[in-house]
Amino acid sequence: MNIGQASKASGVSQRMIRHYEKLGLIPPPPRRDSGYRDYSEADVHRLRFIANARDLGFPIAEIETLLALWSDRNRSSSEVKQLAEARAAELGQKARALEAMRATLLDLARRCHGDARPDCPILEQLGS
Repeated sequence: MNIGQASKASGVSQRMIRHYEKLGLIPPPPRRDSGYRDYSEADVHRLRFIANARDLGFPIAEIETLLALWSDRNRSSSEVKQLAEARAAELGQKARALEAMRATLLDLARRCHGDARPDCPILEQLGS
């Protein structure tokens, strides 16, 4: 299938397919006589795997590791579990940081009169 068909089947944009190919996350597909890339069902399956991993917040380096583990039928699941737990912990830290920022913004907005007066605790906080 061509890149457009692979994109539609995998849910990954053509631009990202080319990017993943350039990064080596998917092997370069063979080319047809016309010069167009010819993707297989296995390529589409790999693209879906990459997209799912990205949706879960895995960075490219860890996706490379996950792909290698996915391809290794003799793997131990402990390494996969360790990667997932580490990613979950990092996402938890980010969530706490975002919640702290949200709480600060809500507090500042609550203290701001939001009227015609020029004094504004939001701007004061940003300027300090």
